[in-house]
Amino acid sequence: MPTVITVCDTCKREGWDALNQSTTDGEDFATMIESAATDVPNLTVRRHSCLMGCVRACNVAIQADDKLNYVLGSFEPEQDAADGIVAYAKLHAESETGQVPFKTWPQAIKGHFVTRLPTIPKA
Repeated sequence: MPTVITVCDTCKREGWDALNQSTTDGEDFATMIESAATDVPNLTVRRHSCLMGCVRACNVAIQADDKLNYVLGSFEPEQDAADGIVAYAKLHAESETGQVPFKTWPQAIKGHFVTRLPTIPKA
């Protein structure tokens, strides 16, 4: 099972202007992440409307079956951040448990973790 990056495509950062911006910050960020993840093995990107982290827009979740899952937010929709998310997700995919050693984290994602979710217990 691949690691999945779920990107909130409805995120709007403070100051977003509906009159002058045709796409949301989340849509722009999703496009950047999708581009950065092109041809990265064991990695899938999907868009989802509202991850309910509006205070921390732009939000993403990094998930995989039987691994720790993470929610990150408070990103500027910029290519450096998108590249950092993809680099971290690649490390997540390579990890047996989903835990990635801090010393290997890309600088662009440090300080953006909102929560870590444990695996769902098997019945």
